[in-house]
Amino acid sequence: MNLSILLSTMRVQMKQSFARPMFRFCLLANPILNTILLYEMYRGSGEDNFMAYVVLGSGLMGLWGCICFSSAGDINRERYSGTLALIFAAPARFPAIILGKIIGNTLMSLLTLGISLVTAVVLFRIPLMLASPLYFLLALLAAILSFVVISSVVACLLTLSRKTELYMNCIEIPIILLCGFVFPVSVLPDAVQVISRVLSPTYAVELLRMAVWGVDDPAVFWQKLGILMGLTVLYTLLSALLYRKIDRRVRIAATLEVA
Repeated sequence: MNLSILLSTMRVQMKQSFARPMFRFCLLANPILNTILLYEMYRGSGEDNFMAYVVLGSGLMGLWGCICFSSAGDINRERYSGTLALIFAAPARFPAIILGKIIGNTLMSLLTLGISLVTAVVLFRIPLMLASPLYFLLALLAAILSFVVISSVVACLLTLSRKTELYMNCIEIPIILLCGFVFPVSVLPDAVQVISRVLSPTYAVELLRMAVWGVDDPAVFWQKLGILMGLTVLYTLLSALLYRKIDRRVRIAATLEVA
């Protein structure tokens, strides 16, 4: 994969994404509103470290919202612009271009975590504690990789569909609830937790939350990190398999257009 193609795609994608009003709302306004909402939810809960749920929860909600409406929505925008087929057939190869778009969106979307933190400190003067910063950095890097890979799977699944807008609206809230962005997964019914445990963001959120509270048992942290990396590898293989199937189907049908 050509690194220059990846970097140039990331740079162009960041400019195009920030130019869209919907993306700016998800990136800038959404984490502020979510922080206010979650603070009011947790203010009387007895939780001492608001960063574990208020800041992380609102930041990750904003991050996932940006991914849904940009990384997933890019497929739909390219289709309606008439450029999806051109990108698919370009010498640079479709996976490299889509990966560049996804990485660019994900890196820029990390701003939501900073906005949530600033909002919590400025508006509510709440005490924020990060007990294990090194573990947090490691968990954050693993989470970024996880979100990039799961975005690639979603992008592949939506490439052949002409109902992209419907699907990207349908996956935002369920993932937030299933993966425990704003509350522990343990409060969900056992049958639902089975679904949560096969979604990599669940472990990313748990690792980040463990680092915020403080990692008392490193073995548990490394175990969850291993599961997260294992799921990320599986998602990567799934993404590659989906691309091969899509490539063959597109060559047979000879179309990626709207009609």
